[in-house]
Amino acid sequence: MALTGLQIQKLLPKTNCKECGCSTCLAFAMKLAGKKAELKECPYASEEAKAVLGAAAEPPIRTVTIGSGDGAIKAGGETVMYRHEKTFVSPTGLGVAVSDAWEPDRLEQAVRAAREYRVERVGEILRVDALSVAFESGDPARYAAALLRAAALWERALVARSDDPVALRLAAEKLRGRRVLLASATPATAAELGALAASTGAALAVAANSFDALVGTVKALEATGFRDLFLELRAGSLAEHYQNRAIARRAALKAGVKPLGYPMLAFVRTGNALDDAVEAGLEIVKYGGLVVLPDFDPAVVMPLLALRQNIYTDPQKPIQVEPKVYPIGDPKEESPVFVTTNFSLTYFIVSGEIENAGTSAWLVVPECEGLSVLTAWAAGKFNGARIAAFVKEIGLADRVRTRRIVIPGYVAQISGELEEALPGWQVVVGPQEASDIEGFVKNVLAKA
Repeated sequence: MALTGLQIQKLLPKTNCKECGCSTCLAFAMKLAGKKAELKECPYASEEAKAVLGAAAEPPIRTVTIGSGDGAIKAGGETVMYRHEKTFVSPTGLGVAVSDAWEPDRLEQAVRAAREYRVERVGEILRVDALSVAFESGDPARYAAALLRAAALWERALVARSDDPVALRLAAEKLRGRRVLLASATPATAAELGALAASTGAALAVAANSFDALVGTVKALEATGFRDLFLELRAGSLAEHYQNRAIARRAALKAGVKPLGYPMLAFVRTGNALDDAVEAGLEIVKYGGLVVLPDFDPAVVMPLLALRQNIYTDPQKPIQVEPKVYPIGDPKEESPVFVTTNFSLTYFIVSGEIENAGTSAWLVVPECEGLSVLTAWAAGKFNGARIAAFVKEIGLADRVRTRRIVIPGYVAQISGELEEALPGWQVVVGPQEASDIEGFVKNVLAKA
């Protein structure tokens, strides 16, 4: 029988030391109960707690970290089959590949391009997470040089890709301390590479062509105590590949098959950029822990980063911006005032359309718990009384001379209530769609 958070808390030291990353022991206990943390994260867990909780407190899919410091990424830690059941936990890592067969200038140029690429979307900085260095030259010395060259330019997670244990040994030893992912061990090389990964602090991917071979190899590694693993189940077709993904996820979550309870690794290489993007996108929505593209192409990377952000947003906690008044452009005291909710996507769309209209304005964003306009209105969190209270709280009347405030057209019905709550202000009903703000500014506000 699963223990509740309160029952688990009784077994914890109750020191609230925060060394586990949680503010209190109760908060950590709740994460343990939800299988979003492991007991080993508590440095002061008693032997009794370890005996009672043990593996039962771990997430059904183990959390594995590759990379170090600010460049580290986490994979796994998942507890549900479908996002709407609760939430997905660790966003699929997105990596790009380089080859030791490339000339040094080409390799360095590719690494720099991937390293410097970043894009801001709804307030988050999105970027490539990992760099994979493939052993394709057949020359171990050349591979070692390529690894060091790439590692000197890349501060985030590194993947050494080869089925040759000689190349992977070089990677583990040359990159000791970087927590590199060795990809991949086969059933024939797993024992040797498992010992290597354990001694050098690396993570290890296990590759096999069948479930039986994969499970048997993982069990053998688990018996040695090594568990920082990724799974690379190779398939003959795309349909088989994603069917295997679902089978493995369900077996780990529903049937308690521990050897399948690790994040999944995939290398995409179809020969066509569009097909690469499709396969990588399926990895993001179908349980991939880390997916590596064959090269860096911003036209492929950007939609994948946006897709990942959408899928891994907690459906119970929408992305939101800080409630306050935002200056758009260079607004003056007489500049127009708009109001919208603090749902990030709504804020960035509305602010972007105001900028596109070529005008400067004040954008008032009250606390709406990250809900969109109609959802917030239906929940009673975006109405005349609440908007008026926020306008008064931030002292907007002292910052601007204008006394007109523009509300979204979808909530035109709150205009009377808002005017009553804000004496001296005129409420202007704006367009329903943000894309119509430019026309509204030119045809309504400019002529008023």
